Amino acid sequence: MRLSELNGKEIVNLQNGIRMGKIGDTDLIVNEQNGLIEYLIIPNSKAQFSFFRDRGYIEVPWSSIKKIGSDLIIIDLEHKKGLMF
Repeated sequence: MRLSELNGKEIVNLQNGIRMGKIGDTDLIVNEQNGLIEYLIIPNSKAQFSFFRDRGYIEVPWSSIKKIGSDLIIIDLEHKKGLMF
Protein backbone atom coordinates (compact mmCIF):
# COMPACT_ATOMS: atom_id res chain seq x y z
CA MET A 1 0.00 0.00 0.00
CA ARG A 2 1.25 3.46 -0.86
CA LEU A 3 1.29 6.28 1.67
CA SER A 4 -0.99 8.33 -0.58
CA GLU A 5 -3.64 5.60 -0.26
CA LEU A 6 -3.77 6.14 3.51
CA ASN A 7 -4.50 9.86 3.20
CA GLY A 8 -7.99 10.83 4.38
CA LYS A 9 -8.78 7.55 6.14
CA GLU A 10 -10.53 7.93 9.49
CA ILE A 11 -8.79 6.38 12.52
CA VAL A 12 -11.16 4.57 14.91
CA ASN A 13 -10.28 2.98 18.24
CA LEU A 14 -11.58 -0.60 18.52
CA GLN A 15 -11.80 -0.38 22.33
CA ASN A 16 -14.44 2.35 22.47
CA GLY A 17 -15.44 3.18 18.88
CA ILE A 18 -14.20 6.76 19.16
CA ARG A 19 -12.87 8.48 16.06
CA MET A 20 -9.34 9.61 16.78
CA GLY A 21 -8.75 11.68 13.66
CA LYS A 22 -7.73 11.33 10.02
CA ILE A 23 -4.44 10.22 8.54
CA GLY A 24 -4.09 13.58 6.78
CA ASP A 25 -3.95 15.28 10.19
CA THR A 26 -1.38 12.91 11.69
CA ASP A 27 2.37 12.57 11.53
CA LEU A 28 4.25 9.36 10.93
CA ILE A 29 7.44 8.34 12.70
CA VAL A 30 9.58 6.30 10.31
CA ASN A 31 12.59 4.22 11.31
CA GLU A 32 15.50 5.63 9.33
CA GLN A 33 17.36 2.31 9.36
CA ASN A 34 14.71 0.12 7.76
CA GLY A 35 12.11 2.58 6.41
CA LEU A 36 9.23 1.06 8.40
CA ILE A 37 6.54 3.18 10.04
CA GLU A 38 6.85 2.92 13.84
CA TYR A 39 4.19 5.31 15.16
CA LEU A 40 1.26 7.44 14.17
CA ILE A 41 1.22 10.77 16.00
CA ILE A 42 -2.43 11.83 16.32
CA PRO A 43 -3.22 15.35 17.55
CA ASN A 44 -5.26 15.09 20.76
CA SER A 45 -8.07 17.60 20.35
CA LYS A 46 -9.15 16.93 23.95
CA ALA A 47 -5.72 17.62 25.44
CA GLN A 48 -7.00 20.71 27.24
CA PHE A 49 -9.12 18.44 29.46
CA SER A 50 -6.36 15.93 29.99
CA PHE A 51 -4.19 15.41 33.05
CA PHE A 52 -1.19 15.71 30.72
CA ARG A 53 -1.92 19.23 29.46
CA ASP A 54 1.41 19.60 27.66
CA ARG A 55 0.86 16.42 25.66
CA GLY A 56 -1.20 17.53 22.70
CA TYR A 57 -0.86 14.25 20.83
CA ILE A 58 -1.29 10.50 21.15
CA GLU A 59 1.43 8.10 19.99
CA VAL A 60 -0.06 5.00 18.38
CA PRO A 61 2.41 2.18 17.72
CA TRP A 62 2.10 0.75 14.22
CA SER A 63 1.59 -2.65 15.88
CA SER A 64 -1.73 -1.32 17.33
CA ILE A 65 -3.22 -1.06 13.84
CA LYS A 66 -5.55 -4.03 13.40
CA LYS A 67 -7.16 -3.35 10.02
CA ILE A 68 -6.83 -0.88 7.17
CA GLY A 69 -10.05 -0.71 5.19
CA SER A 70 -11.20 1.39 2.28
CA ASP A 71 -12.37 4.26 4.54
CA LEU A 72 -11.18 3.39 8.05
CA ILE A 73 -8.09 2.41 9.97
CA ILE A 74 -8.99 0.42 13.07
CA ILE A 75 -6.56 0.60 15.96
CA ASP A 76 -6.62 -1.29 19.26
CA LEU A 77 -5.58 1.27 21.84
CA GLU A 78 -6.57 0.76 25.46
CA HIS A 79 -7.84 3.72 27.44
CA LYS A 80 -4.94 5.22 29.36
CA LYS A 81 -5.55 6.96 32.65
CA GLY A 82 -5.25 10.70 32.21
CA LEU A 83 -5.79 10.68 28.45
CA MET A 84 -9.22 11.41 27.07
CA PHE A 85 -10.03 9.38 23.97
